[in-house]
Amino acid sequence: CTIKEKPQTLSTLLGMATHYLAVVVSLILLAATLFRLALKWGGKAGPCEARLPPAPGSRGLPILGETLEFFTAAPTLELLPFLKRRLDRYGPIFVTNLVCEDLVVSLDPEFSARVLLQEERAFQIWYPASFMRVFGGDNIITKLGPIHRHIRSLVLRLFGPETLRRALLRDVQRASRAELRSWLHHCRAGHGGVEVRAATSRMIFGVTAKKLISHDDAAASGGSLWRCFDACTRGLLSFPLCLPGTAFYRCMQGRRQVMRTLKRQLDERRDANAAAEREAVDFFDLVIGEMDKPNPVLDESAALDLLFLLLFASHETTSMGLTAILKFLTDNPEALQELTEEHEGILKRKAEPESDITWEEYKSYELHILCKCWRYSRSAQDSKHRSGRVQKSEAGCAHTRHGSPEPVGGSKDFMAFGGGLRLCVGADFAKLQMATFLHCLVTKYRWKAISGGRMVFYPGLRFPEGFHIQLLPKD
Repeated sequence: CTIKEKPQTLSTLLGMATHYLAVVVSLILLAATLFRLALKWGGKAGPCEARLPPAPGSRGLPILGETLEFFTAAPTLELLPFLKRRLDRYGPIFVTNLVCEDLVVSLDPEFSARVLLQEERAFQIWYPASFMRVFGGDNIITKLGPIHRHIRSLVLRLFGPETLRRALLRDVQRASRAELRSWLHHCRAGHGGVEVRAATSRMIFGVTAKKLISHDDAAASGGSLWRCFDACTRGLLSFPLCLPGTAFYRCMQGRRQVMRTLKRQLDERRDANAAAEREAVDFFDLVIGEMDKPNPVLDESAALDLLFLLLFASHETTSMGLTAILKFLTDNPEALQELTEEHEGILKRKAEPESDITWEEYKSYELHILCKCWRYSRSAQDSKHRSGRVQKSEAGCAHTRHGSPEPVGGSKDFMAFGGGLRLCVGADFAKLQMATFLHCLVTKYRWKAISGGRMVFYPGLRFPEGFHIQLLPKD
């Protein structure tokens, strides 16, 4: 039995040629990628780089860099082991590679302050690609020059001193009192303790959502919008692997749901405003007014990214800060007693102790809050430092840590809200929220820790087991 071989047709030959060409192109691209990685991790310095040695350090493994070590959980209240080992080995300025990005890390207060104060001259703002995926490519942190200043002034119309004095102080007081009453009812009903971070996060989100978009999250959707942002909070500083089941995947799913909600509300508000002209009552109205101008600074994409960022930033870090404060006060009875006496003294001086806090009383508070601040930037030109050179277009991470027992004001060693052009636009609002909540807490209640309270950096501040307390009325 014989089998006669079929002649190869022209289409068959073309198919084979296309297949082989695809294989060859793939191999060439793979070789080019490997060659680029080899140059990146082991290449020699060019002639311009030879004049001044670059900052010392290591890029770690190809592709992974030093990411795995950076994302290792570490105890708080001390310099992260990842940073301490490199500080001891390389000094206060060193290079590393995290999540496929080359970074220059500064642990030097003078140089970190210079980075913040010389933005748009020697340095330019930069964030990792994973941050931009969460916050959107058109948000305020990507804007430069006049556009950034204009958007910043728009935000200050909501969070500026006049609005704080006239409306937000009252709103935060009432929200704090209502939240604490609900904690007390929860504990008296035998439902166990209150998890501080989640509870304060929901409270603060409720205040800001009403002010920004007139949204009552608890009443309108049972807290679903807050849960989306909570997923973003948990995944923002996780390893940026967007696969089902990972924290970053849940973070991105949360962002998509929030953006759909904001888009729907924006469309509804624009239709309502077109039907009947009315004065601006929240930030949605201010944004729509900007979008309707002849040459708008904000388009729809930028407006939605701005709203997302403001809703996220206005509650996430503040609630974590409040949780840390309550943990520190629990562990330090003397500090708690001093704080309580100060705020009870304010009540004794009031003609009506149950009346709202006045602006003058709020400004008299003395709060000492432990903070950390991570800021990112990209160098716009070569910059010299005694530890080496920060090259143009290299990314940097200026790490500032509170190192004084009495952080009375801003300094190069204590920059809780950043500095320079990027000084946190909501800094005064965050301080008002924390101060007012603490005033309502220590003057009416006492508490005891039930469980949790262990703090780690992973790489941001986390409470892995939460921090659960039982709230009790004062005798």
